[in-house]
Amino acid sequence: MVEGLVGKKLGITQVFNEDGVITPVTVIQAGPCVVVQKKTFERDGYEKIQLGFVDPKGKTRANKPMKGHFKKADAPATRILREFSFSEDEENPVNVGDSILARDIFKVFDLVDVTGKTKGRGFQGVIKRHGFSGGRATHGSMHHRGPGSIGASAYPSRVVAGMKGPGQMGSKRVTVKRLQVVQIDEENNLMLVKGSVPGAPGGYVLVTRTK
Repeated sequence: MVEGLVGKKLGITQVFNEDGVITPVTVIQAGPCVVVQKKTFERDGYEKIQLGFVDPKGKTRANKPMKGHFKKADAPATRILREFSFSEDEENPVNVGDSILARDIFKVFDLVDVTGKTKGRGFQGVIKRHGFSGGRATHGSMHHRGPGSIGASAYPSRVVAGMKGPGQMGSKRVTVKRLQVVQIDEENNLMLVKGSVPGAPGGYVLVTRTK
């Protein structure tokens, strides 16, 4: 069994249970994914499954080496390729060219970890980047959105490494753990998970089973 798959974040919405309680959820296009390569200890030094996300909206262009790579697996060309752990099952072995769907791995109420790239916010100050409160907003304070004192004059006579300051915000790889699967739409390969998922709508995410 494969431990995860590649998906695309479609957006957020809400669902109602039988008691009328609202649950905020994120909609993920969970597959279909195709097994492009099966790596082994004998050939590669480790065991992983390489999955490609098949975008239902259209074909993906690939260069000549990648075309041969997909042709060898008898799989369509995909834009995103990621590796996942897997466990061998004698009854249902994982083979190159197999299609992996969300219903094959996850069930409702399962806990999953979602990894994605957060939205890029550009260069930001300490108030937006780190949540500093800022200075007094009174007339003549001359200190409103600055970080304040960041070091000492005598000892150590320098700014300590790791001091919070302004800089690039966002555009980082983040993993949100233990999100509950609320619904699985088998017909459209959609998975609804409770809570927020990193990244903007249309961004690719990795959904893995929580260990």
